[in-house]
Amino acid sequence: MLLVLTMAAALWGIGIVMKTPVGLRLGMIGILYFAVVALHLLLPDGHALRNATGESAAPWLMLGGFFGLILVYRFGLNWLRGKAVPAADPAPTRPGALRDAELERYARHIVLREIGGAGQKRLKSASVLVVGAGGLGAPALQYLAAAGVGTIGVIDDDVVDAGNLQRQIIHRDDTIGLPKVFSAERALKALNPYVQIRPYKRRLTDEIAKDLFAEYDLILDGTDNFTTRYLSNATAVALGKPLISGALSQWEGQISVFHPAKGGPCYQCIFPEAPAPGLAPSCAEAGVLGPLPGVIGAMMAVEAVKQITGAGQVLRGEMLIYDALWGETRKITLKPDPACPVCGR
Repeated sequence: MLLVLTMAAALWGIGIVMKTPVGLRLGMIGILYFAVVALHLLLPDGHALRNATGESAAPWLMLGGFFGLILVYRFGLNWLRGKAVPAADPAPTRPGALRDAELERYARHIVLREIGGAGQKRLKSASVLVVGAGGLGAPALQYLAAAGVGTIGVIDDDVVDAGNLQRQIIHRDDTIGLPKVFSAERALKALNPYVQIRPYKRRLTDEIAKDLFAEYDLILDGTDNFTTRYLSNATAVALGKPLISGALSQWEGQISVFHPAKGGPCYQCIFPEAPAPGLAPSCAEAGVLGPLPGVIGAMMAVEAVKQITGAGQVLRGEMLIYDALWGETRKITLKPDPACPVCGR
C-alpha cells in the first residue's frame, strides 16, 4: 500500500510542478486507484503485484468508500445550496420606512446630524422631477438616486449621441442612439434598485407641464433653452413648487433655487426676457468644459437634498456662480421683482 500512496503523491507533485488543473490531477490518481483495485480482483492470491500493493482488496475498497461518501456529501451540499433562495429583504410596512439594506446604504447620511434617519426617510418619501437628461440633468440624476430620493422623474425628448459623452457621464457608448431618458433609467436602476424611475420621452410643453409638475415635490431644471426654462418657472410658480435651476457657459456655471411661495424671486424676476439670438450661445455653439456640468449638476442635487430634508440653507434669493477657469466662486443676492408677470404681487 505504501508503494501506491507514494505513486499517488508523485502524480500530485508532478501535476503541481506542471501546473496541471486540480481536476486532472485527481483524475490521474483515480485511474491509479481503480487499476490497483482491478489488480486485486483479477489476479490470484500470492501474485507479486498483489503482494506489492497490499495483498488484499479490502483496504482499498474501504478507502474508496470513504472518499466516495465525502464526494456524495459535497455534491449534495452544493445541490442544496443551488436550490436555496436567499431571503428577500422584507419591504417596509410604513411609508418612508427603510429596509435593512437601505440603512447600510445610506449610513453616511444617517450619521449626519443635519439629515439623520428622519431626513433619510423624507428623501425616500420625496419625488423630484428633472427636466433634461443632459449635461446638468445627468449628474443631478445620479446623485439624487444615490442619495435615496424615492421617486425620480426625468423628461427629455433627445437621444444619446457621441458628442454627449464628453460630459454626460450617465450615458455610455453602447447607449448611443437610445433616448436619453431610457439610457438614464438603465443607469439609475443599476445604481440604486431602491428608487423608482419614471422616464418621459417627450418635450416639456404647455399642455403637459402643469399635470406633470403636480405629481412631484420639487423640480430641477437642467435644460439649455430659454423657452423650456420660462415654462418650467411659470409652472412651478403656479403650483407653488420650488425650482432648482442651473446653467452653463464654457467655463462658468450658476445655480439658484427659485421659490416665490417662500419669499424668494422666480426665474423671470432675474431674467425678464430671453437674450437676443447669439448673445447666449448653447454649449454646442460655444463649447463647455467636460467636468463643469458635473460640478453644477452635483450642486443642484445638494440643494435638492437640503430642500427635502430641511438641512442648512438653500440658495433661495441667492445665485452661486462658479468660474472653473480661475477656480473662483461668488454669490450674488437676488430679489423678487414686484412687476414680474409670473410671480409679481
